[in-house]
Amino acid sequence: MAACAARCLFLFPLLAPKFPLPHHPLSRRRGRGGGPCIGAARCSPEGSGGWGGIVEDDLAELLQILPRDLRDNLQNEPRKDQLLEVVLDLGRRPEARFLGDSGGQYLRDSEISQQELEAAQQAVGEFGGDNRAGIEGTLHRISAIRSRKGMVVGLTCRVGRAVTGHVDMVRDLLNYKESILFLGRPGVGKTTVMREIARVLADEFQKRVVIVDTSNEIGGDGDIPHAAIGGARRMQVPEPSMQHRVMIEAVENHMPEVVIVDEIGTEAEAQACRSIAERGVMLIGTAHGERLANIIKNPTLSDLIGGVETVTLGDDEARARRSQKSILERKAPPTFPFLIEMRERHYWVTHRTERSVDMLLHGKKPLVEFLFAEKAIGVKSVAFCREKKGLGWLGHGLTQEVKRLSRVAKRV
Repeated sequence: MAACAARCLFLFPLLAPKFPLPHHPLSRRRGRGGGPCIGAARCSPEGSGGWGGIVEDDLAELLQILPRDLRDNLQNEPRKDQLLEVVLDLGRRPEARFLGDSGGQYLRDSEISQQELEAAQQAVGEFGGDNRAGIEGTLHRISAIRSRKGMVVGLTCRVGRAVTGHVDMVRDLLNYKESILFLGRPGVGKTTVMREIARVLADEFQKRVVIVDTSNEIGGDGDIPHAAIGGARRMQVPEPSMQHRVMIEAVENHMPEVVIVDEIGTEAEAQACRSIAERGVMLIGTAHGERLANIIKNPTLSDLIGGVETVTLGDDEARARRSQKSILERKAPPTFPFLIEMRERHYWVTHRTERSVDMLLHGKKPLVEFLFAEKAIGVKSVAFCREKKGLGWLGHGLTQEVKRLSRVAKRV
């Protein structure tokens, strides 16, 4: 009861009870353990390799485009379940990168030749205007690096996985039917989360979901979307510059209750998001960045969190606030009432956007919720508090801290 009341206080302070709440720094929610395997590819709850839940990766399909010796090397790699990407650069040794590693692992001593790059390119097929391509029926992404003459001189072969279990960290937020923006650096798992949220909203919540899939990363390559998105519909985008137009088209033509869009990155896309939200449609989106403060300082994307303007105060008001006469204020209600910072794959920070932006602009630390996926004990939410400077209070003792808080929760 205390945990539920504390979460209500965090999300909707106006609805909070008027009586004092017992101190309870933990909201404890056990995971659902993941649903059934999504397709015919390899699904493994045991060999999830740190991804969490049940994993489907179609890895063999990606390995087929690599030179034979690299393919054999990776098929025998004990950590292939944790493979993130394979990098093939002309004149350099091929490199594999794994989840949790700061560097890469060379796959052989000899360099990649032009012939090997051309063979891989032919196996992939045509690249789009964003220099990305996919493998039909899978979630993998192949990105090209080109020379000044337009020749492909490098390939990044990124493993796409359908992972279940992440949505349990925010399942209760989906019930509020308010828009959510996921913020994180590249490779932290934003697209993977979008994919699972699309499936859950369409299949479990029975919502009309439309995905605007600019690079075919959420629904996979090909005209038939991957089974990982469940009953959600997918709209492909001819060119990345047309993403904002397809977003509006989705709302005007297909009556969605939820629109999902990956990698919001331009002012036109931010304005399209606001237009969609004003029409009463729930938005689930992602953007690059690590913290809410990054979006506040980004003039291209700041409209997503309400925008920022300079306000000049009168002398009396400035004295009352004990501030300068020129201050920064939020211009409008945020497009996304919730913002989740994906610090790591299993470590998220949830903001009530309006309140957090106002507090940050006033030089204060906002009240946030820390979300963890602790596989061993099923803890999903820890603490409603202000983040201390740095993360020394968590440090390397994260698991021990979560377990301690879990024991406290059992006694409440």
